[in-house]
Amino acid sequence: MTTLSVPDMSCGHCKATVEAALAQVEGAGAVTVDLTSRKVTTAGPAPTPALLAALDAAGYPAEVVAG
Repeated sequence: MTTLSVPDMSCGHCKATVEAALAQVEGAGAVTVDLTSRKVTTAGPAPTPALLAALDAAGYPAEVVAG
């Protein structure tokens, strides 16, 4: 499981774009988006750099949430 902070995500369109971008990453698994906290959690074993690259390419730079 990986949790990412996506500070530029603020609406339903953003949520859909982030979900679609992460769905393209092999091994991402289920994606949970919390617009209130602007955090995204993936359930699968996808490599974190691949998740970050997918979001960056979609226009939503992210960073790993510690803990």
